[in-house]
Amino acid sequence: MVQIALESPRDYRQVERFCQDILPQVSRTFALSIRFLPGNLGRAVLCGYLLARIADTIEDDPVSTVDTKIRLLDKFLVCFDDRSCAEIFPQAIEGLEGEKSHLFLVENTHLVFALFRSLPAKSQQTLQHWITEMVQGMQKFVKLHAQGIRIQTLEEYQEYCYYVAGTVGYLLTDLWYEHSPSVDFETYHILRQTCAAFGEGLQTVNILKDIAWDAEHENSIYVPQDALQSHGSSHQTLLHPEFLTKNHAAIKSLVELAWSDLDKAAEYLMLIPRAAIPIRLFCILPLVFAYATLRDITGSTAMLESDGNIKISRAEVKSLIMVGPFAVLSNFAIRRLIDQVRQHPFLWGNKNISADKAA
Repeated sequence: MVQIALESPRDYRQVERFCQDILPQVSRTFALSIRFLPGNLGRAVLCGYLLARIADTIEDDPVSTVDTKIRLLDKFLVCFDDRSCAEIFPQAIEGLEGEKSHLFLVENTHLVFALFRSLPAKSQQTLQHWITEMVQGMQKFVKLHAQGIRIQTLEEYQEYCYYVAGTVGYLLTDLWYEHSPSVDFETYHILRQTCAAFGEGLQTVNILKDIAWDAEHENSIYVPQDALQSHGSSHQTLLHPEFLTKNHAAIKSLVELAWSDLDKAAEYLMLIPRAAIPIRLFCILPLVFAYATLRDITGSTAMLESDGNIKISRAEVKSLIMVGPFAVLSNFAIRRLIDQVRQHPFLWGNKNISADKAA
């Protein structure tokens, strides 16, 4: 637990530095994107992401009881209105298990709430509203699945995805409207019609690539039971080698949902005014990374094998980091880049990809 006195502007700069430093340890992709957002907008998005990650770490703890998770999430929500509760929250999470960096973040929840209280009042209201919606949804599913999440239907999956990711789309869109003069009320209203898909598409891709990890390390299975049963499998045989072909067929509905949501997310990005370049820059990298990952998921079974998952190559990541920021200047370039990524790995310098096509 990091101790910072919080008695001067310098102390609050230390708080912000802690939050900036912990971010790449809990999300490399998000750390790449957030650097494009200036001032209070960047600080608000940083804070919102870390708050969501803290809640997610509590929800995903593989050993805590349902009652413990509900109690911790309740205490977490109280921290929004009670500074003293935030200060002592780290003492309440003894025994929590998970990834080391995520646990270190939870142990310093008080610093994230210190950043929260330094934000403009409107940003605080936005973060509290949507993080509360997210956490209450998490609590609902923790109660429904006391022995570990076991999604039963596609409809239940979509409801879960809304709570943990669709809410993030709304949170971000509300912050765009607050902080970007280019996002007027009419644009804001249009963006809110597809903003949930932006978060949900990225979430479904992450769930698909980590099917085995979630089942083996977090005791969570998000592939709907009815889809597995319709192909002659079940949650119990999700990672059994002899059921590999059946399980691959069963995830088709989630793959199709992910493609649909990513296409809506791309439209969301292209509806953001070109003058709002920082916001477009923030959105482009996670989106093209998701397209590339889903492309590989579609043709692989690795995520359905013990200890298996899907990762796009470092070469493609570097290529997309180089080209993505140039593509945001033009909707035509965004479409061209997405079309290329969804068909084959995007490698800068590949003789089949010319600079004018990429940028």
